[in-house]
Amino acid sequence: MKIGELAKKAGVGVDTVRFWEKHGVLPEAQRLESGYRVYTQDDVKRLQFIKRAKALGFTLDDIVDLLGLSQRRDGDMAAMREKAQERLADVDAKIAELQRMRKGLRSLVTACPGEGAMETCPIVKALSGK
Repeated sequence: MKIGELAKKAGVGVDTVRFWEKHGVLPEAQRLESGYRVYTQDDVKRLQFIKRAKALGFTLDDIVDLLGLSQRRDGDMAAMREKAQERLADVDAKIAELQRMRKGLRSLVTACPGEGAMETCPIVKALSGK
């Protein structure tokens, strides 16, 4: 199949296919004499794997590792679980940071009456370090 059909089946854009191929996440496609790239159903599955991993926040480097691990059919799944645990820890840390930010913003919004002179604004004072 050609790149447009591959992209459609995988649910990604053609530019995304080219990007992932350029960065080695998707193997370089075989080419016809005409220069057109030719892809297989395995490429569709690989792109879907990549797309799902990206949706979970894995980086391209992580995805390369995950793809390598997933190819080891006789291997142990411990390394795959470890990668997912690392990603989960990153997500938990980001959530904690966002909750901290939310708490701080909520406090500032609550403290600000929303009217009056700017020089008395508690948000400006907090951001200015006063």
